[in-house]
Amino acid sequence: MRRYGPALLLLLVGAAVLRISLFSALYLRYVQSGLRPYLIVSGVLLVLLGVAAGVRTAREVPDHDEGPHDHGHDHTTGPRLAWLLSLPAAALLLFPPPALGAYSAAREDAQRAAQGVGTFPALSADNPVDLSVASFTSRAIYDSGRSLKGRTVRLTGFVTHGDGGTWYVTRLLVSCCAADATTSKVQIRGADAPATDTWVTVTGIWHPKGKLGSTAAWPLLDAKSVTTVEEPSDPYEKR
Repeated sequence: MRRYGPALLLLLVGAAVLRISLFSALYLRYVQSGLRPYLIVSGVLLVLLGVAAGVRTAREVPDHDEGPHDHGHDHTTGPRLAWLLSLPAAALLLFPPPALGAYSAAREDAQRAAQGVGTFPALSADNPVDLSVASFTSRAIYDSGRSLKGRTVRLTGFVTHGDGGTWYVTRLLVSCCAADATTSKVQIRGADAPATDTWVTVTGIWHPKGKLGSTAAWPLLDAKSVTTVEEPSDPYEKR
C-alpha cells in the first residue's frame, strides 16, 4: 500500500480541488470567481497525474532479492511523514471550512481606505437603492456631494457586534482571495441586534456622523427593517 502513497495523495488533493470548484461553488469562500477555471484545470491535472502514477507503480515489479543488509539507512520516515500532507486535502474534501466572518472582521476593525473627500456618481433612482456595504461606507465617509442624503438604501451582510450594544452589517472585500480580505461595516441603529454572523438585509436611511474625511466620520444607518437571509454563495464583495 505504501507504494501507492504518492498516487493516492495526488488523487486526494485533485478530488478536493474539484469538489470545491467543479461540483460546487465552495471555492468562492477562498478566491474570486474568475479563478474557477484555473482551479478546475489544476484539479483535473492532479487527478490525471495520480492515475498515471498509480498505473506506473502497478506495472513496476518490486525487487524481492534485496537482503536485509542491502540498505545503509531507513527509508520509511519520509513516506510516513508525507502522508501528513493528506490531512488538509481530506479536510477540504470532507469538511470545507466556512467563509470568513465576524472574527476576521474584528481583526481589521480600525482599517479604512484613505480615499480622500470628493464627489461620487449619482445613485440610481431605485427606491430603495441596493448598495454594497463598501460603497455605502465610502459615500458616508467621503462623499462631499452627500448622495446618500434622504435616500432609502438596502444593504446585505453578516452581523458583527461592538461595544455598548452596538451592531453592524459587515462584509469582507477581496482583491484576489480570502487571504487579502479587508472589512467594511455599517453601524445599524433603531433595530435589535441579531446573533453574530447572522446574514441580514437591512433597509434604512443614512444617518450622518462626523466631519467628512475625518476619523470622526462613521457610516450609520437608521433601520426601517431587518430581514434574516441565507448566506450568499459568494459571500465576499469585490474591489
